Amino acid sequence: MRDEAVSDVVVCSAKGCHADAEWVLAWNNPKIHTPERRKTWLACEEHREHLSQFLSVRGFLKDVVLLREWEEQGD
Repeated sequence: MRDEAVSDVVVCSAKGCHADAEWVLAWNNPKIHTPERRKTWLACEEHREHLSQFLSVRGFLKDVVLLREWEEQGD
């Protein structure tokens, strides 16, 4: 279940980054979200690993998907 739409112009969620996003990092915080809810961060290739690690350490990361595949899943 996706609860956030991906806009036509997407940039990386990393602080200060203005690069085009290529990846969707789907996550949820089990303390405040239901298990099926997915929040999303967008990542460029350079920041994908860093943002993934940040979410993984906290136990939040659920999936990492190419943006174009994520958009196709929404159709």
